[in-house]
Amino acid sequence: MNTTATIDMQRASQLLKLLGDQTRLTMMKLLQSHDCCVCEFVEIFKMSQPAISQHLRKLRDIELVKETRKGKWIFYSINEEHEDYSFIQSVLERLPGQGGLVTELEAQGLRICCE
Repeated sequence: MNTTATIDMQRASQLLKLLGDQTRLTMMKLLQSHDCCVCEFVEIFKMSQPAISQHLRKLRDIELVKETRKGKWIFYSINEEHEDYSFIQSVLERLPGQGGLVTELEAQGLRICCE
């Protein structure tokens, strides 16, 4: 992957504005290593399902995340095919890991609540 590619300043501004929200930034960091569903994000962030869905909608609208349906559940993952993925990845790589949040969900028996 070419991490030296440049992107349009307006596009970079749009992406950084979207990721400027701590919840969405944390979601993206979590999705870097774990597919998650809305109910898992609800537990992690202690937010309502509609609030979580709004954050995911914003990420989905510009195709930073993709959805995979498993039965009645929708799981989200980072869209590695996104034209600006290398830019997003370079931001996420500089952030601390968030795997502890997923480990905590597993310890509470909530990690697989959607399956």
